[in-house]
Amino acid sequence: MSRVLILSAGYGEGHNAAARNLVTAFDEAGGSGTARFVDLLEQASPRASKITRWGYLAAINRCPKVWSALYRWLDQSRPFPRALWAMRRELRLLDQLILREKPTLICSTFPIYGFIIEKLRNERGLRIPFYNIVTDSISINSLWWIPRCDGWFLPNEESAQIIRDAECPINRVHVSGFPVQPDFAREFENLKPPNLAAGHAPRVLYIINSGSARAEETARLLLAETSWEITCAVGRDEALRRRLEKHSGRRGTPATILGWTDQVPLLLMTHHAVVSKAGGATTQEAIAARCPMIVNQIIPGQEEGNYELLRRHGIGAHVTSPTEVVSVLRSAFAQNGNLWREWRRALDPLSRPTAAADIAMRLIREHGIESNPIIREFAPSTHSYYG
Repeated sequence: MSRVLILSAGYGEGHNAAARNLVTAFDEAGGSGTARFVDLLEQASPRASKITRWGYLAAINRCPKVWSALYRWLDQSRPFPRALWAMRRELRLLDQLILREKPTLICSTFPIYGFIIEKLRNERGLRIPFYNIVTDSISINSLWWIPRCDGWFLPNEESAQIIRDAECPINRVHVSGFPVQPDFAREFENLKPPNLAAGHAPRVLYIINSGSARAEETARLLLAETSWEITCAVGRDEALRRRLEKHSGRRGTPATILGWTDQVPLLLMTHHAVVSKAGGATTQEAIAARCPMIVNQIIPGQEEGNYELLRRHGIGAHVTSPTEVVSVLRSAFAQNGNLWREWRRALDPLSRPTAAADIAMRLIREHGIESNPIIREFAPSTHSYYG
């Protein structure tokens, strides 16, 4: 039995990334099996979940204005909890999970689950502590705070203030950072990009997303900068990977073309800058790695806040064309990287690479979950799950 249920859903990269990193942190702190990842939407209605995820991706990539309007409607019209009738399968599944797993606490990285928990509390007397791990910055939808919970963990102070301004109890609002992979904390002091002032070549990482417009043009312009070391991560687009590999073969300075990779923490910590869209996980991982970000795409809604956080702190830039990507990077690396160093210094107070472990340890201490980094058996629980 797992003592912590981590609820998430596959709509956007940030939710699942945060949830899986939290599971790892809880397991490292409390022993293997302490936490369990659960996608209620996928498990309760796999076909409907697949269709709606496809619709979500289509909307943000092909019709961003439509998604922006829907995002604002969700924020202002507040259809939940009235629309919970459509999630009766998810509610029943969570009820069954709680009775079977007997968790000590529940965390969620997806806002809709707060309404299900609230319903179980009101109608069934659920007593298990529930926490929201907010994955967005600044442009935070009201879905995150309408249902009350035992605590909110926010990625930064600006986002925490949004929750406080919504009249949520101040003592329940915690600035923790975004739960990134443990590799960021383990290698934080060991991995750094080469010293530009000593004459080393700038290293640029380009993460290409499925909906990125003019991605190949941007990659080719970056590869044309033969005094820079370029890494392009193209995901699962094998055709693009082969074309860029052929193009990069003409360079003298090293260039690496990657397909799908799980080495993003290493790449971010060893490159001077990353070019990518302002996705939740990518932006927060870049912050954790202190890798300045050049944002070349912003999905209206939640991603607007991700870039706004960078803008407020004077980090990186938002560009609208491939030529602008190169122009901004040239300025950053000029004069031995003076502007780049300003960006990196501005990242220092935002970077919280230990966020996942910090959240896990705080909740383990507060709720008396046994800690044993090797192995342990669960003691019979005396917790009252339902009144």
